[in-house]
Amino acid sequence: MDEERQERREEEEEEETGRGDEDRTPSRRTEEEEDEEEIEEMKAHPKDKARRELIGGHTPISASSSFTSSPFLGRGRGQGGEEDGEEDEVRVAIVTIEDESCPSEPFGTAHLEMANQITRIEDGGGKKEEEEEEEEANSDEREEEEESTEVTSPSLHLQSQMKRKLDHGPDGRPFPSGKKHCKGNGYLSPSALVQATPTTFGDLRLANGHSAQRRRVTSGPPPSGLQDWLHTFQAWSGPERLLALDELIDRCETSQVKHMMQVIEPQFQRDFISLLPKELALYVLTFLAPKDLLQAAQTCRYWRILAEDNLLWREKCREEGVSEYASSRRRKCARPGAAVSPWKSAYIRQHRIENNWRKGDTREPMVLKGHDDHVITCLQFSGDLIVSGSDDNTLKVWSAITGKCLRTLTGHTGGVWCSQMAVATVISGSTDRTLRVWDAESGECVHTLYGHTSTVRCMHLHGNRVVSGSRDTTLRVWDVSTGRCEHVLTGHVAAVRCVQYDGRRVVSGGYDYMVKVWDPETEVCLHTLQGHTNRVYSLQFDGAFVVSGSLDTSIRVWDAETGGCVHTLTGHQSLTSGMELRDNILVSGNADSTVRVWDVRTGQCLHTLQGPNKHQSAVTCLQFCRGLVLSSSDDGTVKLWDLRTGAWLRDVVALQSRGSGGVVWRIRASDTRLVCAAGSRNGTEETKLLVLDFDLDDKKKETE
Repeated sequence: MDEERQERREEEEEEETGRGDEDRTPSRRTEEEEDEEEIEEMKAHPKDKARRELIGGHTPISASSSFTSSPFLGRGRGQGGEEDGEEDEVRVAIVTIEDESCPSEPFGTAHLEMANQITRIEDGGGKKEEEEEEEEANSDEREEEEESTEVTSPSLHLQSQMKRKLDHGPDGRPFPSGKKHCKGNGYLSPSALVQATPTTFGDLRLANGHSAQRRRVTSGPPPSGLQDWLHTFQAWSGPERLLALDELIDRCETSQVKHMMQVIEPQFQRDFISLLPKELALYVLTFLAPKDLLQAAQTCRYWRILAEDNLLWREKCREEGVSEYASSRRRKCARPGAAVSPWKSAYIRQHRIENNWRKGDTREPMVLKGHDDHVITCLQFSGDLIVSGSDDNTLKVWSAITGKCLRTLTGHTGGVWCSQMAVATVISGSTDRTLRVWDAESGECVHTLYGHTSTVRCMHLHGNRVVSGSRDTTLRVWDVSTGRCEHVLTGHVAAVRCVQYDGRRVVSGGYDYMVKVWDPETEVCLHTLQGHTNRVYSLQFDGAFVVSGSLDTSIRVWDAETGGCVHTLTGHQSLTSGMELRDNILVSGNADSTVRVWDVRTGQCLHTLQGPNKHQSAVTCLQFCRGLVLSSSDDGTVKLWDLRTGAWLRDVVALQSRGSGGVVWRIRASDTRLVCAAGSRNGTEETKLLVLDFDLDDKKKETE
């Protein structure tokens, strides 16, 4: 019995050993057999060969590749191979992703270009190769079924790793929803490798990162026939669906339409600014007007950060003509720790000042009373100092901030008829035939300039030189710092009434109807401009054109180099008492109560500032300011006009005695202030200065 049992055990062991050998036999493959099979596969699939050549002879792992050669499958194919000391050869292609190849992406596009090339090779195989692949797939179906348990898990893992590599940055963090990738030539987006282009609203929700199951209306069970109705809708063509939707919307109640809007609208709302790189977002914002940029800053916190960019506001300030000086001044006044762009602050300040000029406010002007009942004949101001000259033989220095009279400049023995000012240096001309140079800060008379033999009626200061014109028919060129008379210009045969000096040429107009152009260094009269038939009362000179206004009602434009008359501007009916010339635009004020705007290059009258709000008496003075025209008149008002359109904007000043004797004699304006010299000839209005400050809000903040 024992021998029989032993024989049975030996037979069973031999049978088991034989079965093990049979199981291991298929896994033993010689290298020659493997090479032959590889050659046959390359012949049967030429596209695989091209793909190997594309990436150095290795088979790339893609969405359509077989996973049988994956390292994840090497362990599950047969343990017998390890027992026999033989291992399956596995070739894996590693595609390196270069960093920073796209400015807005954390990874390059070299791998995507390679994927596109592989895709083109696969697409170019034709239907014949697709049929061969199908037959091969059918022949291997049984083997795949046997290995399904082992293959499924690694393949899904590999697909997940590929998608994560495409949709995440190098740090593993996902890109924000809706982030647009930079696209170049041969670009294949990650979404194209994973899913198709959205064709329905449900696909769009999935593409936008929303759940496939959106919140449904829970008013009860679905109506019967709903699925049939949906199938019918899907069977219709595009135009038929649109027609059906139009009919459906017409039959919906308001609450139902509101529900549709709540579902649909969020899918088409995109904060594209936040999704763009900062440089591109700022570039988009440069196309906004400053007003729109201020509104955009209120959208959200990130938009506000972008809208505070200092370089962005610097460009906006340059477009609007806001100077760097204004910006630097504002930067000094900014509070410590403030996160506001200095250029933005400068723009807001200028915008507020512009608005104050055009629309005004309820503040009353500051009143500076002085000179008793005398006439204020000349007015200057620089910085925070105002200087007024009067026929009471004095000049007064005022503070534009407090309105107090700081000092009275005495020394002239006759009425003061003209003055000029630069910083704190004041030059005055009087009927006592002298000029005096004053220090406005100390009130000291620095120099008394003797030479004229009659009233000094006009003067013009440029740099360190002042040119004076007198009723003695001469002009004199003085050095302000030394008080010395450097040149005397003679040639007029009557009183010199007006003078202009640009540092190179002197232009003068007189009661002899003549306009003369001088070289002050040689004291030679270069041109005598003849044409007026009456006294010349006003002049403007910009280096190229000389413009003269006369009692003969005409205005003449002359070429300063040749002395020829370029244009004769007609339209006024009386004496042109004041003119302003800037950038080839001339504004003239006339005793006929009108103001005209001209183009000196063409001689065309662009605007006549009149209408129901025009002045009711002679225009006494003019000023240019911020694209605006200011005009004062004997009717006791100061009017503001738009230079571009010629429209009346408002009355900046209106005296209580206007129309009954009140007069505004002189006005001077800067970007932020207007100073008016007012009074009357019959005692109805006391002599005073009116100061209007259009930057008070900024001053208050600085004081606080």
